[in-house]
Amino acid sequence: MLVAMLVFCRIGACLMLLPGLGGRNVPMQVRLFIAVALSLAFVPIVYGVVAAKVEHATIARLAGAIVAELLTGALLGFLVRIYIAALETLMNFAAQAIGLAGIAGMSVDDVSLPSLATLFSFSAIALIFIGDLHLELVRGLLDSYRRLPPGELFGFGAALASVVDQFTESFLVALRVASPFVLYSIGMNLAVGLINKFTPQIAVYFIATPFIMAGGLLLLYLGMSQFLSLFVMALGNWLRTH
Repeated sequence: MLVAMLVFCRIGACLMLLPGLGGRNVPMQVRLFIAVALSLAFVPIVYGVVAAKVEHATIARLAGAIVAELLTGALLGFLVRIYIAALETLMNFAAQAIGLAGIAGMSVDDVSLPSLATLFSFSAIALIFIGDLHLELVRGLLDSYRRLPPGELFGFGAALASVVDQFTESFLVALRVASPFVLYSIGMNLAVGLINKFTPQIAVYFIATPFIMAGGLLLLYLGMSQFLSLFVMALGNWLRTH
C-alpha cells in the first residue's frame, strides 16, 4: 500500500499539471481514475525500487518521501505544460496582431483566451493524443524512476536549469509558429502607416482593419496545418529524448 501510495503521488501530481488532463474540461473523477490506473500499472514494474525506500521507514522519512514524490511529479508535468503555455502566449499575441483579440474563445485549462489562441491550443492538445504522444509521456514517467530515485528530493539547481531551458526551447518553437502572423502584422501596419501619411484626410486605419483581419484569416487557413505540425513535432522530439 505504501509503494502504491508513493507511485500515485508522482503520477497524480504530474497528471494534475498536464495540458488537456489538468484542466476543468476533464471531470475530476476521470482524472482520478486515470491516475489510479496508471499507478496500479506501474506498481509491479517499480515495486523493487520504491519498496526499498519505504521498508522500515519512519513516519518522518515517509512524509519526506511523499513530499519528494509530489514535487517530482509536479516538475515533470510542469515541463510539458510549458510547451502549451508558450503556444497560448504567442498565439494570444498573434491574435492581437491581426485584430482577433477581441473575439473571446473557450476556456482551455481554466484560462480564458482569444479565439485564435483557443483554436491552436485545442488543436495541439488533440494532436498530442491523436499522435500517441501521451504514450511517450507515460514512457517518460516510467523512465523517471531511473533518473530520479523515488523518495529523494531532486537538486533544485538542476531543476531550475531544466525549467529555464524548457522555457527557452518552447518559446522559440512557439515563436516560429507565430512568426508569420507577426511579420504579416508588421508589414501591413507599415503599409497602412505609409498610406495614412500620404492621405491624412482619410481614416486609413479604420478602413484597413477589416482587410488586415481578412488577410490574417487567409494566412491562418493556408498555414495552420504546417504551424501545428511544427509544434507537435518539436514536442514529440522533446518527449522522446528527455
